[in-house]
Amino acid sequence: MEPPGFAGREVRVFVPSRFDPQVPTPALFLFDGQNVFEGPPGQDQGWFVHEAIEGMDPRWNVAPLVVAIPSGTSWAEREDELTPWPTEGRGGRADAFLDWVAHAVVPRTRERFLLPEGALGAVVGGASWGGLLALHAHFAFPHLFGGALALSPSCWVGNFAIFESLRHRERPPFSRIYMDCGGREAEGRMLPPAEALAGELRARGYSRSQLWWRPDPGADHNERAWRRRLPRALRFMFRRGPRPGRP
Repeated sequence: MEPPGFAGREVRVFVPSRFDPQVPTPALFLFDGQNVFEGPPGQDQGWFVHEAIEGMDPRWNVAPLVVAIPSGTSWAEREDELTPWPTEGRGGRADAFLDWVAHAVVPRTRERFLLPEGALGAVVGGASWGGLLALHAHFAFPHLFGGALALSPSCWVGNFAIFESLRHRERPPFSRIYMDCGGREAEGRMLPPAEALAGELRARGYSRSQLWWRPDPGADHNERAWRRRLPRALRFMFRRGPRPGRP
């Protein structure tokens, strides 16, 4: 697929083994799709999201499809695509990239697979810049994405612009958010703003069943940490019904 103004890329889809084409199945749209399965050869960068989904208990969880959207191959391309606001003159083109996701990737997925109607049919997720964009996408397209899975979101982008952005957007009518961050990320500088953002969401009325803020004090900013936290994050996001408590 070729997003206008960005490099073309191959979008991959994982179909869980319990998938039934006659039953509506939600989809998880993940940024940095090149890392969400095994990752690049010879590097310990895979999230192994497919294994986490196959390990979900069907009594309590719905196993989603995974639509893996890879980022650009260079650091500058990735920053352009995944940051909604510029930082020191770099990046800030994510709204154009997100428009392609919303108006090309999501519709094509719905053409190919039977998804639940509206926001119930899709969750958007990512880590770092991708986690930031997942939060932004959920509030910018609440009719498309019923939830955001934000691992280690880079809340500092654009001088912490995500705070003011979410304050000026209505809370989505259907919303489930998972957020986490490691205490050793960026020498401890990433966790406090992520925790503050989770606090602002709680102040807007998010309950424990709608928002899980999950600090991980000893964790660094890397795929290994995200891979370790991912299974429980998925169980929270795709649980059947409003079960209280944590997965």
